[in-house]
Amino acid sequence: MKGGLLLLPHDPPERLGEIARLAESCGYDHLWLADERFFREVYASLTLCAARTARIRLGPCVTDPYSRHPALTAMAIATLDELSDGRAVLGLGAGISGFAELGVRRDKPARAIRETATLVRRLLAGETVDVRGDVVRFHAGRLDFAPARPGVPIYVASNGPLGQRTAGAVADGAIMEGCAAPSEARALAAEVQRGAVETGRDPGSVELVARLNACIAADGRAARDVLRPRVARTLGAGRLKFATLESQGLALPADARAAVAAVPYSAGFEPYRPIVPLITDRHVDALTLAGTVEEVTEHVVALGRAGIGQVAIHPLAPPGGTVDDTIRRFGEEVLPLVQKVLGHR
Repeated sequence: MKGGLLLLPHDPPERLGEIARLAESCGYDHLWLADERFFREVYASLTLCAARTARIRLGPCVTDPYSRHPALTAMAIATLDELSDGRAVLGLGAGISGFAELGVRRDKPARAIRETATLVRRLLAGETVDVRGDVVRFHAGRLDFAPARPGVPIYVASNGPLGQRTAGAVADGAIMEGCAAPSEARALAAEVQRGAVETGRDPGSVELVARLNACIAADGRAARDVLRPRVARTLGAGRLKFATLESQGLALPADARAAVAAVPYSAGFEPYRPIVPLITDRHVDALTLAGTVEEVTEHVVALGRAGIGQVAIHPLAPPGGTVDDTIRRFGEEVLPLVQKVLGHR
C-alpha cells in the first residue's frame, strides 16, 4: 500500500514547501497538487515542491484536456520530470473547475482523456505528431527538447465506467474520488480490468488509487463530523458517480437532492449545510477516511484487500488540531500499520 497526499495549492509558497517536506519525512510516496481554478498555478507550485524534496513523486491530480492543451501538458510534465530528477507523475481527468468562468465545453470526456494520454506519450517519446482526433487536435508538432524520461507514469481519474475503462486501456494508474467502500473499490477494479483486457494489457499493471478526504482524531465521531459537510456536497451535487451507492442504501432522498440541484460548483460547502443532518456515519465511511488511527487503519486494510494500491488523502484538520496532525497520523502511524498487516509496502 502506497500513501499519497493531495493538496489544493491555496497556501502561500513557503507553507506549501513546508507541507511537501513534511509529506516526504512522513513516508508518503506521492504528492499530488490539484489543477484547480483559480488557485495558485499548479506547475509553478509543483516546481517549488520538487525543489524542497528529494524522494517523493509529484504531479497534478488532475489536469484536464480542455483548459490546457494536451501538448502543453506534455511540455509541462516533461519539464517537471527533468528538474525533479525523474519524479514526475501525470494525473489526467475530465475536469470541471473554472469551466463556467472560462467558457470551456466538456465534450466526450473519456475520448478526450484517451486522446490526451496518447498524444502526451508520443510527445514524451520525442515524436513529431499529427493528430486529428474527436477532441484533441495537434498539427505536425513536437517538443523542442528531448524529455529526460519518455515513460512518465500517467494516471487517469474518473468516477464513471467509461473513464475507468479508459484508465485500464491507456494508463499506469486509475484514480477514483470517494472510493472508500471496498465494494466500490471492487467495482472500480472490474471496470479497469475490462478496459485493460479490451486492449490486451495486463490489468495488474494498473495501480488503483482511492482519492479520499481524510480526518484522523482521538475522537472518531469528531473526525467524522469534520467531513459531513463535504460528504453532503458530494452526494447533493451528484457530479460523482458511484456504482454501489444505492446497493449500500446510501443514496439521498430525491427531495434532498432537488433542494440543492441548482448550486454551482464554485459555491463551496455552505449551500449544502441543510442536508448535513441526513449524512450518517455510514455515508462518511463510504466516501471518506475518518476516525481514530485504529479505525482508519482497519479501513485502509480493507481497501487494500479489495485491490487498492494507493490511498491519496486530502487532509482536514481535526477539532482542536491542524492539517499537519492528520498528515502525520496517516503517514507515520496508519501507513506502517497497514503495510505490516498487508505484508507489503
